[in-house]
Amino acid sequence: MQTAHAETAPMSFAIASNVVNKPADETALQQMLDAIGRDRNTSFIVYDGNLKSEAEPCRDTLYNTRQQIFDSSRKPVVLLPGGNDWASCNMSQAGGYDPVERLDFIRQLFFGDSNSLGQTPISMIRESDVARFRPFRENVRWQANGIAFIGLNAPAPNNHYSTAGGRNGEFEDRSVANAFWLEHAVENARRSDLRAVVVILQGDPDFARYERRDRFAWLRFSRGDASRDGFLELKRSLVKAAESFRGPMIVIHNSDTPIAKGFRIDQPLRNDKGAVVGNLTRIAIGLKNPQSQWLEVESDLNWRPPFRVRVRDVTIRPNSQAQGSAQGSAPAASSMPSVENGAPGPSSFSQQMQPVQQYPAPASASDGAASNAVPQMPPLINSNPPPTMPPILGTPSNVPTPASGASTPASPVQ
Repeated sequence: MQTAHAETAPMSFAIASNVVNKPADETALQQMLDAIGRDRNTSFIVYDGNLKSEAEPCRDTLYNTRQQIFDSSRKPVVLLPGGNDWASCNMSQAGGYDPVERLDFIRQLFFGDSNSLGQTPISMIRESDVARFRPFRENVRWQANGIAFIGLNAPAPNNHYSTAGGRNGEFEDRSVANAFWLEHAVENARRSDLRAVVVILQGDPDFARYERRDRFAWLRFSRGDASRDGFLELKRSLVKAAESFRGPMIVIHNSDTPIAKGFRIDQPLRNDKGAVVGNLTRIAIGLKNPQSQWLEVESDLNWRPPFRVRVRDVTIRPNSQAQGSAQGSAPAASSMPSVENGAPGPSSFSQQMQPVQQYPAPASASDGAASNAVPQMPPLINSNPPPTMPPILGTPSNVPTPASGASTPASPVQ
């Protein structure tokens, strides 16, 4: 396995989701995969859930057809399950299927081996390699460019927490599996001297919903409380993982509603003492036109911060060939994140959580124009870390908030 020191070349990857809502949208999915496939700078694609709409019947034939589309992609495709793909299959319009049975079917169809989907698949490590968690084939980890990538099955709405009485078996078992996999993957990243961690899931964890730990939280599993936070355990696992890793962690998930820029970048997660987790940044994806847009994430460990994001458009050539589009334009600076409504355009909307050094966008191999200027991530690593590293968990005085302009330094790479 290569170490982080050897993997320092710039890299970009694509994130798409919610592309297919009806059979006619299968063409849009194929065009998007083709467009991304022509971009030489893109290493792989993460399809972050919802390969079908909530109302589409959860038939075997539907999954088989869409699996074939993903497998036709020139780039590797890492598929993560979304709520529409299995959790909502019990709805009458979706055919009244058993969600657990549909999840098992998806696991066998899409995650049958250790490879991703696509014509040039990448090899990944699945949680099913651990005997105790044999069913959880959808939870994966892989690495690229000195970065650890972790994919989790945590769908909307509310992580498939059921409000019915009795044991919430599927939710409880998957919560334990997700916590184990996150801890295991982050520990592997730390020991492998990787420089950053990216965690991707489909559901919105609602980071604004902060609950202090209590002595009897484990009893909530069986309460069937409609107000119960189904992402509570996951958020606490993320806090623990950030404390353990100490370097920059990025959490990427879908938004329940569209976002004016197409995404939101912030640092909303708090620890048990109410302090902002300074080395964890969230990217919420809320594309206005998911059938024709995807999110591009660029990474270069020489940048401070090491990630940049922008929305990309699929454009159709006169001969109906799909193509991706990118434009090497410098990002426009903005002192605060903005979520007001507006019409996206070639230069509309940029986001910069803190004043940081500007970097020109690298030229793309594909033709066309990017839909957004390249926004900057919040500072995740101090360029000049102090000699003594402050603890990540603690009082607000030793965990800087986003407004302070400071951030938790990464562990030095030996």
